[in-house]
Amino acid sequence: MTGSYEQISEQHLPSRLAESVRLEGARKQAVETGRTRLVLVAAVFAFAFLVLAGRLVHLSSIGEGGKGHLALSGGGEIGLARAEILDRNGVLLASDLGTASLYANPRLVLDAADASARISGLLPGVDRSELFSKLSKSKRFVWVKRHLTPRQQYAVNALGLPGFAFLEEQKRVYPQGSLVGHIVGYTGVDNRGLAGIERHLDERLGTAARNGGAQPPLRLSLDVRVQHVLRHQLSTAMETYQALGAAGVVLDANSGEVVASVSLPDFDPHRIDKAPDAYRFNRASLGVYEMGSTFKIFTLAMALEHGTTDLADSIDARKPIRVSRFLIRDDHAKERWLSVPEVFIYSSNIGAARLALDVGAERQRKFLDRIGLLQKAPLEISEVGQPIAPDPWRKVSTMTVAFGHGIAVSPIQMATAVASLVNGGIRVYPTLMAGNASVTSAQERVVSERTSQTLRRLLRLNVVEGTGTKAEVPGYFVGGKTGTAEKVGANGYRRRALRSSFIGVFPTSAPRYVVLVMLDEPKGTKETFGYATAGWTAAPVVGQVIKHAAPLLGVEVDSPDGHAPSENVDLGRKGRQLASF
Repeated sequence: MTGSYEQISEQHLPSRLAESVRLEGARKQAVETGRTRLVLVAAVFAFAFLVLAGRLVHLSSIGEGGKGHLALSGGGEIGLARAEILDRNGVLLASDLGTASLYANPRLVLDAADASARISGLLPGVDRSELFSKLSKSKRFVWVKRHLTPRQQYAVNALGLPGFAFLEEQKRVYPQGSLVGHIVGYTGVDNRGLAGIERHLDERLGTAARNGGAQPPLRLSLDVRVQHVLRHQLSTAMETYQALGAAGVVLDANSGEVVASVSLPDFDPHRIDKAPDAYRFNRASLGVYEMGSTFKIFTLAMALEHGTTDLADSIDARKPIRVSRFLIRDDHAKERWLSVPEVFIYSSNIGAARLALDVGAERQRKFLDRIGLLQKAPLEISEVGQPIAPDPWRKVSTMTVAFGHGIAVSPIQMATAVASLVNGGIRVYPTLMAGNASVTSAQERVVSERTSQTLRRLLRLNVVEGTGTKAEVPGYFVGGKTGTAEKVGANGYRRRALRSSFIGVFPTSAPRYVVLVMLDEPKGTKETFGYATAGWTAAPVVGQVIKHAAPLLGVEVDSPDGHAPSENVDLGRKGRQLASF
C-alpha cells in the first residue's frame, strides 16, 4: 500500500501544485482589485472633502465680513472693515458697525409674488414690483436690502421664507454727525470712501480688511472741542446776519495743522442722500473767493521784504486812481497822504495799489506763489479748490490783487499763507494729520524775521486802532485784518452782495494760532447800524472764537501790563513820500 500511495501521490502532485498556483493567483488578483477600488473611493471622498472645506471657508469669509472686498454676482461688494478715525485727543470720529444685509437666491424662492409682498411690507424702501422682478430672474444672488436694523432682521427671519439669507457687513458710523462731515467725509453702501478723508485715504483706511488684521486708527489734527466752538459761533453769526453761508478755519501757525475747519451749511454723513449739493460743498477748502482787503497783509509784507517801503514812508491817497476803465478808490477816503501803517489800519485801496506798483508785477506774482496762494493747498482731502489768478498779469492786475480783487483763493490757503508770514517767516503747509508738522529741519523761509515782526505789529495795531477793534480779546494780544469783497454777478460786482471776512492771529507777541472767519452775504442789523462789512460782522466772530477756544488750546492770558506788540508803531509821516507814478 505504501508503494501504491507514494505512486498515486507522485502521479497527482503536479496537478495539485498547478491548482494551488491557480488559486493563489485568483486571490491575489481579487486583493489587488479591492485595493484599487478602495483607493478610488478614498480619492473621491478626499476630493469631496476638499470641495466642502473650500465652500465652508468661502461662506465663513462672507459671514465674517471677509478679509477683502468680495465681488458678488448680483453686483456691488460686501461692505468690509475700515480703520477708525480719531481727533487729535482720541475722540472717535468714524468707526464701523456690523449690520445684517438681506439677499436672496431666486432659484430657491418658491413664490416670488408672495415673498415680494411680505418682504416689502416689512422693509421701508423696498419696492414690491422691483423686488418681484429681481426674484423672477434666474440668478443665484440678488440684494434685497442692505444694512437692516436688528428689529428688521428679526422680522424678516420670522417669516421663514426659503431662498432668503443674511450677510454680515460693516457700515460706517459717525458719532460726531455733521460736526466734522466736510473733513471726515462719508462712505457708500459698500463702505468705500466717497468724500473727505474717507475718500482721499481710502486705501489706508481699508488696509485692515485687505490684510486680514487690525489697522491702527487714523488720528487727525482736528480738535473736536475747538470744532464745536467754531461751528457754534459761525451758526450764530449766520442766523444773526442772515448770511447765505459761512466758513471758518483755526490753524496752528507753526505746524500748519488744521485744528478746526467748518463750512456752513453742512450735512449729516448718515443721510447724505438728503443733503443738497450746496450743503455738501466745502467752502473752507474747495471754494475759492476774492478775499478783499485781507490781501493787504501780503501787499505790506512783500513791500517791506523787498525794501520798497518802510513804516516811516507815506503814500499819496488824496484821490482815486483811474487805470483804463477801472477806478480804484477808498470806501472811507481820507483824501490825504497816509503813512504806511495808516494805509493798513484804514484799509486804503489806493495806498495798497501804489505799494504793489512799487514792488512790480513779477515780484508780486512770485511772492504770492512762494507763500502758496497760486497753488492748490496740499491737503489730505479731495475737495481742494484751484486758485484763480490773473493771466496775463497786467498792471491793473497788480493793483487790484494788492487789495484782494482779481484773484481768488480758498480760506485754507489764506490762513496758511498768513501763518507763514507771522510765525517768523517760515513756510508752513496745511495738514489734517496730527503730528505731521510741515516745519522740518529744511525750513523754507519766505520773509525775514524782521518783516514778520513788523507785520505782527501792524496786525495788532489794526485791532487796537483800526478796522478790527471788535476782534479784541483782553489778554490775548489779538492781531488781524478785515476784508470785505463785493461778489461778482452777471453785470459785474454787486455792491450790496458782500463777502465779509476777518483773519486773526494770537498772541501777536509769539503767534500760535491763526483764525479765519468768512460770511457769505451777511445783512446789517440794528446793532451794526445797518453795516454788513467785515469789521461789524466777521471780526466779532473771530473774537468770540478766540475767547472760548484759547483756554482749550492752552494759550495763557498775558498780563495786562505786558508788552503790547503794537507799541512803538508811529502813525506819523516822517519818511519818504511815495506816489508810485
